[in-house]
Amino acid sequence: MTKTISRRDIMILGAATGLLGLTPFASHAASKARIVIIGGGFGGATAARTLKQLLPDTQVTLVEPNPVFTACPFSNLVIGGLRDIEEQEFGYEGIQKLGVQIVAQTAEGVDPQSRTVTLSDDSTLAYDRLILSPGISFRWNALEGYDESAPERLPHAWKAGQQTLLLRDQLQAMEDGGVVVMTIPPAPFRCPPGPYERASVIANYLKTEKPTSKLIMLDSNARFSKMPLFQEAWAEHYPDHLEWRSPSEDGRVSRVSASELTAYTDFEDIKADVMNVIPPQKAGTIAEVAGVTDATGWCPINATTFESTLQQSIHVIGDATIASPMPKSAFSANLQGKLCAYTVASLISDQPVSPTTLANTCYSFITPETAISVVGVYRNDDGQFSNVDGAGGISPLAASATIREQEAREARSWFKTITNEAFG
Repeated sequence: MTKTISRRDIMILGAATGLLGLTPFASHAASKARIVIIGGGFGGATAARTLKQLLPDTQVTLVEPNPVFTACPFSNLVIGGLRDIEEQEFGYEGIQKLGVQIVAQTAEGVDPQSRTVTLSDDSTLAYDRLILSPGISFRWNALEGYDESAPERLPHAWKAGQQTLLLRDQLQAMEDGGVVVMTIPPAPFRCPPGPYERASVIANYLKTEKPTSKLIMLDSNARFSKMPLFQEAWAEHYPDHLEWRSPSEDGRVSRVSASELTAYTDFEDIKADVMNVIPPQKAGTIAEVAGVTDATGWCPINATTFESTLQQSIHVIGDATIASPMPKSAFSANLQGKLCAYTVASLISDQPVSPTTLANTCYSFITPETAISVVGVYRNDDGQFSNVDGAGGISPLAASATIREQEAREARSWFKTITNEAFG
């Protein structure tokens, strides 16, 4: 179904979750509970804030080693020279003011039997319920030649921060006439439309700053999120600066060389001046340590409660989860953080947990001032995620510049809203 998506649509979908008036739970048992959250991204930070609002007298601890969170949404604009990295950075002072205890250490271990978390200083935290929001880690060497040292030369920039700046700086240092190569792994991966937004932003940079340069996208996927919309935009704006190759067009990369700055496909060795390698991914390391990942490397969960199907009393949210058709996105993580918090508050207060409606929206910039979007609506009945038939929508093809500019404004408003919800 194709429709023009407005901010009002998204707010309605958000309300459809049936979420919270954030009325505090009144329970003596809950006030004695110990809730530990590992990971301070959009999922974990939101879960911590929401839990403290629902259970003001309960001990809520957020374990996050980094004092500043650098957001991935909008980081592609930093790569394209359209935004400062400082606009992506958020601290935890607002969460701490609510009474959440911030532990600035790395979680090294989880013992589901004793219900303890071991920290990098060898101390432990006991929990009654544990929420993992570990994000992603990389499958080093799943793509031959891409090991832990490769990102120093071949940045992935798939975790925002120094890698974002490295890729930006490499693009700026490249001589005009250079070739930029981007490799895209097989799905699933964090932010399904992310590589294609990045390609648009890089192509815009090349068009305006290095007009005889070109971006070659080598894609392991024959189809991708918002594909007709991206391809329409590329044909209109970047016909001379962007080339997308599908698997059938020799787009699948089998090996990369950091020393030679070369990507190898079945039939061609493609030399780059700048190479952005987005590697295959899996759940963040602590999820595997906790025993909540399966053979796929991701975390199976009960969709109604977000509790791991492999370990009791451990809940998993965000990019690490197996939540298809709900994508791995900041919007998903934020909403799952709220719902999981409500679930945990209900469980420790001996209240029932009911299925609900969930939504996701994802904006992608195609030029500095225009964007496209998609909205999905889901249910989590019977412990499974499913699409709500006939709900949601996608930006229309052949839309006017006015519509695309409006979506860009909505994207900026959404980013402000979601970061405020997570970090205050």
